[in-house]
Amino acid sequence: MQRFLFPRWVNPLLGIFAVATAAGVVFAGAMGGLITDPVTLNVGYEPTQPVPFSHAIHAGQLKLDCRYCHNTVFDAAHAAVPPTATCINCHSPKGKDGVTALAAIHPTSVKLGPIRESWNLGRSVAWTRVHNLPSFVYFNHAAHVNSGVSCVTCHGRIDQMETVYQAKQLSMAWCISCHREPNEHLRPVNRVTKLDWEWDPNELDVDGNPLGDQAEWAEKHIGESNINPLVNCAVCHR
Repeated sequence: MQRFLFPRWVNPLLGIFAVATAAGVVFAGAMGGLITDPVTLNVGYEPTQPVPFSHAIHAGQLKLDCRYCHNTVFDAAHAAVPPTATCINCHSPKGKDGVTALAAIHPTSVKLGPIRESWNLGRSVAWTRVHNLPSFVYFNHAAHVNSGVSCVTCHGRIDQMETVYQAKQLSMAWCISCHREPNEHLRPVNRVTKLDWEWDPNELDVDGNPLGDQAEWAEKHIGESNINPLVNCAVCHR
């Protein structure tokens, strides 16, 4: 059988193919670096809000529970942005008679002007969202906090932030790593919103028993609570 030989004009194409392959490798590496870069993932994103709300004061110094403002977090997929009425509970403006209807904390503060305007006009404050997931990603707050995943796991020490910023990657790889190894991120559900809480094996649970070793507690908690942190694509991409 006669051996097949490629025509000579094919030889220059081999060089072009080699250059294209090398360029593809460089492009893939560059894109991979950009996609996983903290800047691309918005780590540190800290937008200016219409009202300079300090979580360090409210959640930190005053020890307000996260649920006072984000009251749907244990019941719904989304953690509610607090309505103006929640702010007015403490920062009630003075009425025409000079009397405040509710608690009068800084009732004439210039910084709280947008809150008073929102209350008087019945329009929502235009808060800027900090933690943004792509529209094709499904995340359920209630499923996580009711399983014992603390707010601090995804949002960092919010109670120490003067201005809220994105502290964690919130990338797919970051989420999958937690789903694969959830034990260290789990805690008793009644400690989920206590951001400064640390594991203490001698601390008593709701039944009056010591918590014990964290890994052992987590394994028991996962079994009893029927927690199933899947990594299947359909879990988040529905």
